[in-house]
Amino acid sequence: AARTASKVIVATTTDSSDDTVVELARQAGVACVRGHPTDLLDRHIAALKTTDCDAVSKIPSDQPLLDPALVDRVFGTFLEDPSYDYVSNLHPSTWPDGYDVEVMKREVLETAWREATKPMEREHTTPFIWERPDRFKLKNLTFDRDLSMTHRLTIDYAEDYELIRRVYDALHVQGKPPFGLQAILDYLDAHPDVFALNQKFAGVNWYRHHLDELKTVDASRTRV
Repeated sequence: AARTASKVIVATTTDSSDDTVVELARQAGVACVRGHPTDLLDRHIAALKTTDCDAVSKIPSDQPLLDPALVDRVFGTFLEDPSYDYVSNLHPSTWPDGYDVEVMKREVLETAWREATKPMEREHTTPFIWERPDRFKLKNLTFDRDLSMTHRLTIDYAEDYELIRRVYDALHVQGKPPFGLQAILDYLDAHPDVFALNQKFAGVNWYRHHLDELKTVDASRTRV
């Protein structure tokens, strides 16, 4: 639904449990590559090798409520200034969890792939880049307030799924454009029972496992 010209490639794993993902991609007419279950950096490069594009975006598949207007905003910011190596809205994050959009130059991702050695850098794809502001020109887009530790729109737990299902059932209209973030926030404000469904996981993210390794993230950006 995003308007910026792009090619979608699913980068899933070689695990047999992801055979269904490959079949769904085939049915949807979307390109798909398979790679290592935990080396996502390598998987992104595998996808990159199937195209001659000069920029690549990472949009995690656990974000089913992502607003396409935000995708266009991040892409547009990247395209308007050729000097940017990497543009995102997550470092530091102010958007709800489940709203990450990253875009970077092809050669920058290839550099990370060649040089990243920490398992954390390989698994999470882009820390090698955003942990080095002295080496790469970075740009971050912020929301008008910080909802990163209070609003959870990603999916890891059954409670996340239930919230997402309730939001989708309430806001999705067949044949209409996708609903955006403001509609979601308005719905959650009006339905505190739905908002409360996954609140015990608000602020719980992968940073908590790597605070001793990360230079640009501290304990205030995650919760156990």
